[in-house]
Amino acid sequence: MHKLLTGALLASALMVSSAANAHFQLVYTPQVNLVKAGDVPLKLIFWHPFENGHVMDMGTPEAFYALHKGKKIDLMDTLVPMRFQGSANDADAFDASVKVKRSGDYTLVVRPAPYYEESEDIYIQQIAKSYLNKGGLPTDWNEPAGLKTEIVPLNKPTNILAGSTFTGRVLSQGKPVAGAEIEIEYMAAEPDMDANKPQMASAKPAPGGALVALSDENGYFTFGIPKAGFWGFAALGTGPDTEFEGKELSQDAVIWVRAYDLK
Repeated sequence: MHKLLTGALLASALMVSSAANAHFQLVYTPQVNLVKAGDVPLKLIFWHPFENGHVMDMGTPEAFYALHKGKKIDLMDTLVPMRFQGSANDADAFDASVKVKRSGDYTLVVRPAPYYEESEDIYIQQIAKSYLNKGGLPTDWNEPAGLKTEIVPLNKPTNILAGSTFTGRVLSQGKPVAGAEIEIEYMAAEPDMDANKPQMASAKPAPGGALVALSDENGYFTFGIPKAGFWGFAALGTGPDTEFEGKELSQDAVIWVRAYDLK
């Protein structure tokens, strides 16, 4: 418990400025707590959702699937290319879906193709997770997904209360990562599922650039969730792969969680 509290204090103290424009891989659907079975529509977008900024072209993902009670559900055949229109530009993205049948947690995982960031002359690959739940039955939301790098949630990721905290643990090849730099992003403008463009933004980024926390010696970090909505966390460069096509690769771990106001 002492080490976890130490990590929480460290992360709170080290929310500092970083790059103003944070890249974030989305696996998005507006409703993450489901009552009925059925096909759930999804959008895969590589974007700057806090400031509704530049959208990056996505290539065909290397892998896209769901995990439910230890079973892997391949979703690659549900991908449909589309164009997503941000405030600054439009770019290649994907529609997709997942069939939700049984109650419990569904972890959605995308391993996108590396993206070449010309301004930095590097490739970026953000291995991203988001979550659905059917029926309010918790099953395996807190289990590692066995990814090259990932953030494992210590709070149920589909119903965090605004005003409380979220704690995650950064892993690389299953081992904790100390001192990982974690960018924190609010999805201020959620995608319109029909129009393939953002809805009206509900917040603006705070002054000083991106929100950043550092993981403690055991890979833990904690962030106070100030507002309802979707929050993303990206642990930068924590994956084992560091080069792609002869250039530097930043292999990042991304997780999205959903917060609600208590009414």
